[in-house]
Amino acid sequence: MAIGFIGLGNLGRAITTRLNDVGEQLVVYNRNQDKIKDLPYEKAQTPRELYSKCDVIFMCLFDSNAVSQIFSMENGLLCDEIKGKTIIDLTTNHYDDVLKFHDIVNSMGGNYLENPVFGSVAPALQGALTVVSSGKKEVFQSVKPILEKIAKEIFHLETPSSATKMKLINNLCLGSFMATLAECTAMAENCEIPKDKALEILGVGGGQSLVLKAKTQKLIDEDFSAHFSNNAINKDLHLLQDLAFKMQKPLYSAAVPKELFSKMKDMGKGEEDFCSIYQLFKG
Repeated sequence: MAIGFIGLGNLGRAITTRLNDVGEQLVVYNRNQDKIKDLPYEKAQTPRELYSKCDVIFMCLFDSNAVSQIFSMENGLLCDEIKGKTIIDLTTNHYDDVLKFHDIVNSMGGNYLENPVFGSVAPALQGALTVVSSGKKEVFQSVKPILEKIAKEIFHLETPSSATKMKLINNLCLGSFMATLAECTAMAENCEIPKDKALEILGVGGGQSLVLKAKTQKLIDEDFSAHFSNNAINKDLHLLQDLAFKMQKPLYSAAVPKELFSKMKDMGKGEEDFCSIYQLFKG
């Protein structure tokens, strides 16, 4: 049976490409149909239509508001046909909203698996993402063979909302690393050290990381086409600060990178890749 897929942005396109490459049949839906007219997959006109051809449906959307719309829109996913179907939500949701998604899908006889993605376009194309799932163990086990086609590392935290919280925590590392690496790169250039050489040295020195490996060439070329956008990291760091506030816990190191990415958004650069924060330091 085909796999359903909702949300064909940068990451969604990469994941569907990977699934197609390993032989999976896909039926896709995107709110903006014009953006997917070039894709070689069968296209559904509504989310509900996917149920007639798919037992498993992925969602890969920007935020919880987008997920809510797909659920509740006319001919959305919340309908009688949801019974026995599994929804794998790759979206980085709000940590409270995702609890509501678990409750409503499961109460209607469907299966909801919270499954945020760690990684962006390049690892997605290679089937080398990391995914962390939360939801019923039996649901996770049933779809794990599909997840293994897109992910190299797979974890299960059974308690709902745990995967979402872990994704936000991970993205504090991601945003902090990227901001620091960008500033280091600009500082080296100000010292008249060639950018490519500085990045090579950082890559075997203190800057050694998956972030730098993924972004070195983009920084050299100043290619800021989005794999993971400033808007996305800004949203996630805001959510993490909200979580810390709710827990009445201090969160010291998130404030500066969050404000830096907020500045990028304010400058009209929200749709650029988050490595474009380099422009703030380049001078």
